[in-house]
Amino acid sequence: MAILATLYPWLKAGHVIFVIFWMAGLFMLPRYFVYHQEAEPGSAEALRWVDREAKLRRIILTPAMILTWVLGVLTALAIGAFSEGWLHAKLLFVILLSGYHGWLVAYGKKLARGERPLSGRKLRLLNEVPGLAAVVIVILVIVKPF
Repeated sequence: MAILATLYPWLKAGHVIFVIFWMAGLFMLPRYFVYHQEAEPGSAEALRWVDREAKLRRIILTPAMILTWVLGVLTALAIGAFSEGWLHAKLLFVILLSGYHGWLVAYGKKLARGERPLSGRKLRLLNEVPGLAAVVIVILVIVKPF
């Protein structure tokens, strides 16, 4: 664990960087879905959105989520935070965000098949989920209320 303590500033920096990338993707993908749903089903434009969504997931969103988790766990180990209540609460919200990520991936696959189960309005509302989670997570990490 001494090596983790030595690497702590780098682990923390990497964690924050990949959280930013992940959150950017979580904000972008539902917006892509809105535009995708506004395109004519089966059109060239709809197919371009399928490609854009897949690239966002494959190149940014999923790798950023994985690196956020890996670097976050290593950072928590480096400072011995696993006994802290604030970290348990933070992990709950990160698990929920990971579930939201999974739901977005599944919804994108439905859109690619031509299914459109949600309205653009509902997708716009769902776009607020990562922002609300970020507010709670940042307060937990900075303020450490418990």
